[in-house]
Amino acid sequence: MKRTWLALAGRAAVALAIAAAGLTAAATGAAASPDGDGPPGFWWGTDSLPVTVPGSAPYSMPYLGGAYGGYIGMTGNWAYWLGCSGTEHFLAYSAADAAQARANYTKYHKGVGLGSYWFMGGPGVDPHYNGTTAEASAWGAAQAARELSDISGGINYPVIWMDVELPGITPAPDNGWNDVYTSPCSGVVRQSSMSSSLDRADFNGFANYITAHSGYKVGVYSTASVWTSIFGTGINSLIPNTYEWTYEPETTNYTGAYPYGWCLDHGSGPCAQFFGGQTSSSSHALMWQWSGGGGATNGIGGFNGDLDTIDGSRMS
Repeated sequence: MKRTWLALAGRAAVALAIAAAGLTAAATGAAASPDGDGPPGFWWGTDSLPVTVPGSAPYSMPYLGGAYGGYIGMTGNWAYWLGCSGTEHFLAYSAADAAQARANYTKYHKGVGLGSYWFMGGPGVDPHYNGTTAEASAWGAAQAARELSDISGGINYPVIWMDVELPGITPAPDNGWNDVYTSPCSGVVRQSSMSSSLDRADFNGFANYITAHSGYKVGVYSTASVWTSIFGTGINSLIPNTYEWTYEPETTNYTGAYPYGWCLDHGSGPCAQFFGGQTSSSSHALMWQWSGGGGATNGIGGFNGDLDTIDGSRMS
């Protein structure tokens, strides 16, 4: 989303923004006609850092036109939750974008509304790390419980996203997926290796907790190269029944090379690459961050605005 982001809002502010929006958890997706987003069933939206959405309701997608189809905000972050010092541990969340996406969804039946993602910590930043899959699973479940608490005011989009990526954030450049730290906030590596089975236990712990304690579906934001570097290419890497959000390939030419469906350059260019055994034709391929991800600065908002394509028809 992400690689770098600014200090925007604390957990309390995010919770208040969600609650104030008067949202309810909904398991519905896109309307039939996407008003310029294409092909039918697809929407353009944004995530994370604020992107100015022009005009009045019903809102249009900035720079591209068509309906503003949704906003996915960071409502939780392992390092911020554990109290690690540093401004980078705040949350990439825009109350304004959230409210505009919600208004389009609830009042005008456009887009998917407001969604949420949690910036995930691997086993190596678990305060209780002991090298067992049972503890890694418990750590994943603890993060899921925190995420459900953070979104208790309700969101529209029925998928809770795990953000699994490299590089990470200070104090753990890998977010604890490949190294074990002396403590979550120390920045000191005590073990420079990590079993993919422990990483997968962490992932499964989060997913299983969300499924058991809510009506939300489970999704993961990552990309093929990152996913392989963490989970390998064997059985621990395969996630055929988990919803996916990718950020490869991407472009900084957001007004000239924008996508149509899953491919850039109006549908004729490079196409979205999913991971974990899935492709864009898989039923669980839902989102593509086609500009602003992976550290490619596009200059929107003076820094980096994340632009997304959302296949709403697969969640309708």
